[in-house]
Amino acid sequence: MTRSSNGRMPRLKDVADVAGVSHQTVSRVVNNHPHVSRATREKVESAITELGYRRNTAARSLVTRRSQTIGVLASELSQYGPAHTLLGMEQAARDAGYFVSIAALREVTKEGIFNAVRHFTDQSVDGIVALVPHADTVKVLDEMNLAVPVVAVGSSGNSNVSGAMVDQRHGARLAVRHLLEQGHRRIAHVCGPPGWTDSGERAAGWREALRNAGLPDELLLEGDWSAGSGYEIGRKLAAERTVTALFVGNDQMALGVLRAFAEMHVRVPYDVSVVGFDDQPESGYFTPPLTTVRQDFEELGRRCVDVVLRGIEAGAGASFIVVTPRLVLRASTAPPEI
Repeated sequence: MTRSSNGRMPRLKDVADVAGVSHQTVSRVVNNHPHVSRATREKVESAITELGYRRNTAARSLVTRRSQTIGVLASELSQYGPAHTLLGMEQAARDAGYFVSIAALREVTKEGIFNAVRHFTDQSVDGIVALVPHADTVKVLDEMNLAVPVVAVGSSGNSNVSGAMVDQRHGARLAVRHLLEQGHRRIAHVCGPPGWTDSGERAAGWREALRNAGLPDELLLEGDWSAGSGYEIGRKLAAERTVTALFVGNDQMALGVLRAFAEMHVRVPYDVSVVGFDDQPESGYFTPPLTTVRQDFEELGRRCVDVVLRGIEAGAGASFIVVTPRLVLRASTAPPEI
């Protein structure tokens, strides 16, 4: 950073003098205010570069009583969905002039959530997003009685904590209805681990679709979101040959299922049709390309940040947002062979 002639760091007034504008105009440019002409913005940015000016966020926080930081409490960031939801949050926060502070939980416990959130409050974050889609997350956050806007991803929230989720149950119904329309009647479901909101909602959607069709819903097998668990379940199903269709709780487990079926000479989709959930980028390149339910994780992340910002700027109360998934048809589903 360049120092001025008297040895101090350049200040906002110095930038204004070099650019030939008011210090209020420099403040608007620094804070990415939309109502600044392109020519003025370029003059100010040139002066900032020339002087090496950096805004003093600590001093700004003292004036505004805001840290310009959103705390994100997250778990399972190795999974496609949480990782890409976080990407959406980071982009939306940057666009609004905010930073993201991340606390990743190795294990989801009440104590772990409490400690992470207390860390955020010690940092004086302006809002918190909990990317921890477990059944007890909202209850724990509610008990903390936080003074900043809070959003719990994967939940409907309550009167104090905002909720944000993809409509998992609707997505599951789309998958099962597609298989029913293809003529399948023995449709199993590979669900995610217990305690996960997404896992429970997808299983519930599978059950609803089958019951509405007058079919039994006892063919439920539990995985852990990993391709390895899908592979083991796939080998079991291939040996039994009791189903003609399979709705899998995420694309990673579906990948393991497809590998197991290929090794045991189960033809997809001719012997068994397979539908996944997520539509991760590689899903269209599986063998065969995977029919799946697409979730717009980055849109979910952006909308979470919107809720937090409305709470910060306008004092808006708790709300609930839903992102609607859609079915993507590929080559892993077909009518059962007679």
